[in-house]
Amino acid sequence: MDGETGFLALEFDSLAGQDRHMSSQREIVLPPSIRLSGDGILLREWAESDLSALVELYDDPEIDRWTPVPSPFDSRAAREYLTKAREGREEGRKKAQLVITTDGEQPRGEVLLFRSELDARDVELAYGIGSQHRRKGLASRAVTLMADYACRQLGARRVLLRIETGNSPSLAVARATGFQLTDDDPVTREAKGRQVTLLTWCYQNSGVDSPSA
Repeated sequence: MDGETGFLALEFDSLAGQDRHMSSQREIVLPPSIRLSGDGILLREWAESDLSALVELYDDPEIDRWTPVPSPFDSRAAREYLTKAREGREEGRKKAQLVITTDGEQPRGEVLLFRSELDARDVELAYGIGSQHRRKGLASRAVTLMADYACRQLGARRVLLRIETGNSPSLAVARATGFQLTDDDPVTREAKGRQVTLLTWCYQNSGVDSPSA
């Protein structure tokens, strides 16, 4: 559909030594839970019953290549991943991690929305799609749904993707979903012992109707 193989570098470690001037505008605060539907997909919170599906999605060489998710990704890693996600959600409500489904049940991937470390008025998106579910437009649909939600419901100043230059599939998703490359300085983050340089893409609100929540 749009060249996607369905993975974007998921959230890396917090930025170090970088600050941006903050105005008095409020910071983004996420609700306790999020459930969105539209364009043939439904995004929901993770559940304990999703553990085996999570292993199947993320124990994958391409996920290992582009994300900080541990590899191999076994049932123990999956449980730790979900526990960390819940704890992070409870501590300041800065990040949401939602299952991508087409039927409200079977996980086919994940999309993340989190408050930017550089400016708390902005949000960043990231995603991962299981190998069996790629090239079906799931990443593009999930990114668009979350981006519109962030603009309309959360009042985000900017909705961003930060993408490594070599990640061609994610660059294709960014272009297909209305993101444009900004002139922001490159962002350096650390993942699995290596420095990763990311460029910033910003969502251009297309004015479509709000997703149903």
